[in-house]
Amino acid sequence: MGEIGIGMASISHSPVGTSASEFLRSSSNGVNGIPLRTLGRARFGSTTRRDLVVAAKLRKVKKQDHPWPDDPDPNVKGGVLTHLSYFKPLPEDQKPKPVTLEFEKRLLSLEKKITDVRNMANKTGLDFSDQLFTLESNYQQALKDLYTHLTPIQRVSIARHPNRPTFLDHVFSITEKFVELHGDRSGYNDPAIVTGIGTIDGRRYMFMGHQKGRNTKENISRNFGMPTPHGYRKALRMMHYADHHGFPIITFIDTPGAYADLKSEELGQGEAIAHNLRTMFGLKVPIVSIVIGEGGSGGALAIGCANKLIMLENAVFYVASPEAAASILWKNSKAAPQAAEKLRITATELLKLQIADGVVPEPLGGAHADPSWTSQQIKYAINESMDELMKMDTEELLKHRMHKFRKIGMFQEGLPVDSKKKVNMKMKEEPIVRTSSLNIEDEVKKLMQQILNAKESSVELPESALNDMIEKLEREVDREYSEAVKAIGLKDRLVMLREEFSKIKLQDQLVPPALMDKIEKLKDEFAQGVSAAPNYETLKSRLDMLMELSKIKIDSANEKKYARLKQQVNKKYVEIMNRPDMKEKNKALEDEIESSGVSSGQDLGPELKEKIVQRKKEIELEMVDAIKALGLDVAAVRPKAKEISEQIPIDVKAKEKELNEEIKGEIENVIKSTDLKEKIEVLKLEVAKAGKTPNVASKNRIAALEQQIKGGLVEAMNSSNLKEKHEELQAEVSKVIQSLENQNPKEDPPKEDGSLEDQNPKEDESLENQNPKEEDSTYDE
Repeated sequence: MGEIGIGMASISHSPVGTSASEFLRSSSNGVNGIPLRTLGRARFGSTTRRDLVVAAKLRKVKKQDHPWPDDPDPNVKGGVLTHLSYFKPLPEDQKPKPVTLEFEKRLLSLEKKITDVRNMANKTGLDFSDQLFTLESNYQQALKDLYTHLTPIQRVSIARHPNRPTFLDHVFSITEKFVELHGDRSGYNDPAIVTGIGTIDGRRYMFMGHQKGRNTKENISRNFGMPTPHGYRKALRMMHYADHHGFPIITFIDTPGAYADLKSEELGQGEAIAHNLRTMFGLKVPIVSIVIGEGGSGGALAIGCANKLIMLENAVFYVASPEAAASILWKNSKAAPQAAEKLRITATELLKLQIADGVVPEPLGGAHADPSWTSQQIKYAINESMDELMKMDTEELLKHRMHKFRKIGMFQEGLPVDSKKKVNMKMKEEPIVRTSSLNIEDEVKKLMQQILNAKESSVELPESALNDMIEKLEREVDREYSEAVKAIGLKDRLVMLREEFSKIKLQDQLVPPALMDKIEKLKDEFAQGVSAAPNYETLKSRLDMLMELSKIKIDSANEKKYARLKQQVNKKYVEIMNRPDMKEKNKALEDEIESSGVSSGQDLGPELKEKIVQRKKEIELEMVDAIKALGLDVAAVRPKAKEISEQIPIDVKAKEKELNEEIKGEIENVIKSTDLKEKIEVLKLEVAKAGKTPNVASKNRIAALEQQIKGGLVEAMNSSNLKEKHEELQAEVSKVIQSLENQNPKEDPPKEDGSLEDQNPKEDESLENQNPKEEDSTYDE
């Protein structure tokens, strides 16, 4: 073809008058009416060559693998355009195999036991449900203990887990529709960064994120999630597109860093990242970034300059990987665990430093243990963040994004440091300012004298001074406790247990038995060793003063409360007795007594006595209803029962107390020596799993466990001699009560004038407040 072009260029143009039809007819056999054969001979100057052969060779190219199927399903989740995505469910032979991390190998023995029991149940057909339930409970408890005490380097391992859900896994799970957009419009499409438009709950968003592979083949094609400059320029193009159309942007970060090969540097890797950083701070739409794995250096920050940075619980975000930092600082990559701890790269640490704005929880075992649940948690976090950001106008949104990054690491000399920022700063070594023991004792003595004077003169206690002194003593006691713990070498363990306990409380979980055992063990060790602490006497003195003042405060509050309740009850009593129907009944009974002709000092007849007793009961029932309306509960309206209990001999009361202690000790021994303790813990876990609305299966399991525990206790108690002791004591108490009742009249005699005005029930003997914190309440008994 090139040769023909040269020949054509050397020939003069056709005459002006040549028509188009003539030109076309002549060009079929030659150029400008000259045959090609003649043209060839004239060009090469050869007359012996018969013709010129023109050949064209087509280059073989790879056939495009279009993802569009032959019969697309229009009802597929995400819309029919989802078929355009190359991201398809993996076939069974390409799915990744389960991977056990190094620190998870301690769970393999439990997993093997569960598998063996299941295989045995399948082979033999026997019922091993109880054993399986116990093993699975132990496995879940071990898994919880392991994943609630992860070290930073272990979280790095989880963030890099090969089976961890990728960007597209989460996107297809949380969106109703998603269409992937390709290319940087400069000749290349980087598969390590994926962009597209999708909807969540009807809202349109622009999605972009790092995409790792799910197996070796995908990882190679995705370059292990390490983008080239083309990928960042594709993301930049989509940012401009979203800004133009007003789509909020959601970015997913999961990369070890930008690809650092020679070609990427030649294509301007640094310039592409810097351009993205500058552009993101000027976008007029909300931006939310989510770190789902590892976020490495500028490669992550290039799509991470957002209004909100949210991290998964086991995600990490760092300037340099722990291995790289260890190689630089310790000259040995094996120091990576130490580097990971010092770098503070975990989600909780970055949240404290106000770099991250939120932490999304993961299931036990990591996000790969339950990808769908993790995706839903991400969806909730996105909706919550977007609801907040969508309320801001453009100027406020830009300022919010700018201030988020400007405040990181900002400080000014000469100004006091904010208390929130002091949390992660190294404590300044300052001498502890101690309050002199003599000074604080003098202050307490003066306060006690003021309280005594107030009681004698029937005036209110100095509550303000009392509260101030209690707060002061609490601070002193806390300080003395801390010094005592430090002196006997338990400080590190106490700090660790506090962190574990706080984390469990924040997650609203049951305290695991293993942690309770650690706490009890630490308490026992402290109780045994505190007497050897150098500040033991000071601690004991201040603790005694604190307890004494606290008791005075509680008693004062109780007196006020009881006085208020008594006033309310008396008011109710007056209201009841002044009701027309009550007055009418009382008047009728008084008239009947008067008409009976019984003179003063004479006994009433049995019929009148019965009517008076019946009327008294009616008044008591009215009072019970009124008292319950006040939010109180009536424990008893039997003043004589209290009198009789007070007259029981001391030796009988001592026997009763001794028997109660024996029963309590026997129950504790039974629980410790049998498998009841384990069943109780299993019951707690089952109740926690069931929640407020348990299903039928959960109810049956809970009922069965309760029955087993009760049966075990009853069997153990029956086997001991406690039952006989109880029956003997019960018979002895019954005899004493019977003899006392025979000595006292069964009913109080009425007043001489037959009046019923003094039948008001005694509030202090008949009422109990329903507050479980009261020392004398029936709940404590």
